[in-house]
Amino acid sequence: MPSGRVKIPEAALVSTAGAALASVVAAMESELRVAVVPDYPGALNGLQLASRSGRVTRVGVAVDACEPVIREAVGAGVDLLLVHHGMFWSGLQRIEGALFRKLALAMEAGLAIYSSHIPLDVHPVLGNNARLAAALGLEKTEPFFPWKGIQLGLKASVHLDRAALVENVRRAVGGGAVHVCAGGPSRVRHLGLITGGAGAEIAAAAALGIDTFLTGEGPHWSYTLAEELGVNVIYAGHYATETFGVRALGEWLEREFQLPPAVFIDHPSGL
Repeated sequence: MPSGRVKIPEAALVSTAGAALASVVAAMESELRVAVVPDYPGALNGLQLASRSGRVTRVGVAVDACEPVIREAVGAGVDLLLVHHGMFWSGLQRIEGALFRKLALAMEAGLAIYSSHIPLDVHPVLGNNARLAAALGLEKTEPFFPWKGIQLGLKASVHLDRAALVENVRRAVGGGAVHVCAGGPSRVRHLGLITGGAGAEIAAAAALGIDTFLTGEGPHWSYTLAEELGVNVIYAGHYATETFGVRALGEWLEREFQLPPAVFIDHPSGL
């Protein structure tokens, strides 16, 4: 882990340019429907860390609010970091170690941090599901997979060769590792898509008529269960399938508030 202090750009310390942080946060809360979309308690969707300046002049986007990402954001002069996975997944915890270092670094630099998990997954335009579907050229999709009163994913009726679909997925997620359980038909007709770590839901997806399930990752047993159920599973990477939403949200903020292009901070886990 890098040691020593990060040089904080002067522009990150004091600024009257850009947009009010409160206005940016309110716009995201409304667009993402944060108040009504369910999530896990550790997600703590919304503004997780405010800033002294209360201004936004440069936005950074990343999948995880981890220490290397925060260091890079500070080094790039970012004053609002948008992430998919926030800082508090472990629940109530002591502010020490990495959590202390992250908070201290961000607060000294005037870096605000905003997190959006399920609300960003399911947004019909900016969401991880929607943007991945668009990257795959899926023009007609519909909500799929009921969860806590919402639909967690998307499905599409298609006529695709399985191998061609896998190659298309590989290109869409940047050419990284894509693992396939070829337990179902070689011609894909009913494709279900939930980004992130939804592999454990393979039985429920199959029960909804899906013959091919695209997700990020799943437990070991999801592979063998998929074979037994006669379903294909495409594991395209938890991280890789969840870069889409934060990037789309950053671009949306650029347009809404006339901000400079958002900085994408790429810190892949390989999972």
